[in-house]
Amino acid sequence: MGDVVIDDAAGFAGLGLREELLKALTSLGYEEPSPIQREAIPPLLEGHDLVGQAATGTGKTAAFALPVLQKMVRGAAGDGPGTLVLVPTRELAEQVSQAVHRYGRDLGVRVLPVYGGQPIGRQLQALQRGVDVVVGTPGRVLDHINRSTLKLGTVRSVVLDEADEMLDMGFAEDIEAILAETPVERQTVLFSATMPPRIDAIARRHLRDPVRIQMGRQTTTPGEMPLIRQSSYVVARAHKPAALARVLDVEAPSAAIVFCRTRQEVDEVTEMLNGRGFSAEALHGGMSQDQRDRVMSRLRGGSTELLVATDVAARGLDVEQLTHVINYNVPTAPESYVHRIGRVGRAGREGAAITLVEPREGRMLKAIERLTGQRIAVEKVPTVTDLRARRMELTRSALQASLESDDLERFRVVLDSLSDEFDSETVALAAVKLAHEAAGGDVDDEEEIPSVARESRAGGRDREPGRADGGRRDRPGGGQRSDPGATRLFVGVGRRAGVRPQDLVGAIAGEAGINSRDIGAIQITDRFSLVEVPEETADRVIEALQRSTIRGRKPTVRRERFSR
Repeated sequence: MGDVVIDDAAGFAGLGLREELLKALTSLGYEEPSPIQREAIPPLLEGHDLVGQAATGTGKTAAFALPVLQKMVRGAAGDGPGTLVLVPTRELAEQVSQAVHRYGRDLGVRVLPVYGGQPIGRQLQALQRGVDVVVGTPGRVLDHINRSTLKLGTVRSVVLDEADEMLDMGFAEDIEAILAETPVERQTVLFSATMPPRIDAIARRHLRDPVRIQMGRQTTTPGEMPLIRQSSYVVARAHKPAALARVLDVEAPSAAIVFCRTRQEVDEVTEMLNGRGFSAEALHGGMSQDQRDRVMSRLRGGSTELLVATDVAARGLDVEQLTHVINYNVPTAPESYVHRIGRVGRAGREGAAITLVEPREGRMLKAIERLTGQRIAVEKVPTVTDLRARRMELTRSALQASLESDDLERFRVVLDSLSDEFDSETVALAAVKLAHEAAGGDVDDEEEIPSVARESRAGGRDREPGRADGGRRDRPGGGQRSDPGATRLFVGVGRRAGVRPQDLVGAIAGEAGINSRDIGAIQITDRFSLVEVPEETADRVIEALQRSTIRGRKPTVRRERFSR
């Protein structure tokens, strides 16, 4: 089946959805279908089976839920469910159920999540009253089938969501047994983030001439930043705890998941982070469901900023405000990396996926790049200078927010009492010092983390990250000053303004007349950039950049003030 072409202006209405669904989507703030929705909804409305490869967060729940609800008869109370959705985890069952309920509220849809860890009596009562859509984990659905409390003879649509995750969790036999209880003429939909051969085998056995959709990585127009910023740091094992803390200090995520391989590692990393002043919670298979729920509640409520978890414990988790996924180790299975990073960069928000790579793990990183078709930038671990600059930037941002508030007048008595003895600038500097110390203070006790090289695929070693042929620093590198005759400049625009290394190189070379080869390391953070230039050209570069614009903005440009 060819690509479906839909007029952008028509939005969801152009897909032919009924009025009740359009009203619900409008009330939820949805304006345009996502790519997976544009591709999947028309063939599903026509009754085709479908295989879709799409990562979590691409909008695939609506892609299968809206066609199911489109075919519902309002107010009809059938003998059994018309749709069965199988998902790998309790958390995902709850999320899908809530979404189906929101989309179909004007249709009176009756949706029931069924999963382990919940009293089965409540589920039995709901099934006896009648449901339209059952969303469940394979184990609990099969349990209901064996109890004869769930009969699937009326099912017209079956959805296998996160199919690769369900197989990884050992549900293959359960899925086969469940599908055997459903009518042969059903419509079957399969979504999976990856498509290993065993997923394709299930599709061949249980789907009839399916439409196949593969959503590649999201493309961006020139100048736009990708939704998921992927990067890595090569770090020796002994320095990984310090490197993780340094990266978190510089990135300052509002909510992040740090993935570890084992329960013991989760506990050790959690203890280390809390000892360094972070608010971290552990999540692993040794915890009860009640403990997991409390941890997730604290993360979603903002009282916890970091979740340290194993893959198994984090399956199915969806945290709306998540900004960063950090791999404490390179995942041994490239598919795991795809699932992990799919938790950020959703609904137009930018997210970051960061991986700590031991030198021997270089080949595993290459395997991930082959699977995803995307390059993972290798960057230098932030230096003490970078950390100092970041903390100063946080202090400046906090003070700016306070200056923009309207609750300053009550402190005037303090300022007036000091003005007789000190001038206003001195008082302001003392206040800044206090604010800076309250936010974490200086980093004089921090030590530099040594750079190491990554093993290449051929068994040798890659060049030091940030180095190119001839010893010249590569543009995306940065963070370390190695040339004693160089000066680092602060440029007051960064990643949030869409700034890229080539923007800075072009501005400096074009406006200041400097050969691009003379420009050294470049580091770009959210709000500012640091650029290394020869000392004798620094004043000329500052003057030239102050007259120019970068990404449409006139930046503040000066020598870096906080270098050692």
